Amino acid sequence: MTDSDRHEHEAAELVRPYVITGGRSLPGESQFSLITLVTAVADQQQRPARLSPEEQDLLRMCVGGYLSVAEIAGHIQLPVGVVKILLAALSEAGYLVTRPPETRAPVANLQILEEVLNGLQSKFG
Repeated sequence: MTDSDRHEHEAAELVRPYVITGGRSLPGESQFSLITLVTAVADQQQRPARLSPEEQDLLRMCVGGYLSVAEIAGHIQLPVGVVKILLAALSEAGYLVTRPPETRAPVANLQILEEVLNGLQSKFG
């Protein structure tokens, strides 16, 4: 591989994500985290043909049910940032439904658990 071939290959790798995303920036972390679940809307007849091939692939992938952002990025083999940008655009256009991750449940009080255990042991031996 010559120097000019290597430089062209490196330039192609740098430009491609910018071209795929149309120069859009990353959405906020609150909108799409790695575990945000995504699915396509039920009405498939409103999908325009002017979507990019990557956006079409994302919609086809999301038709079957909920997938996480991390799963989608792994299947489509694009960087997570690029996938988040495409998902945000599709979501804003009304083609996707997202479900944010559930907040963690508070940790149970250890003292209450010990009292319950002691009560069960005293009752059932």
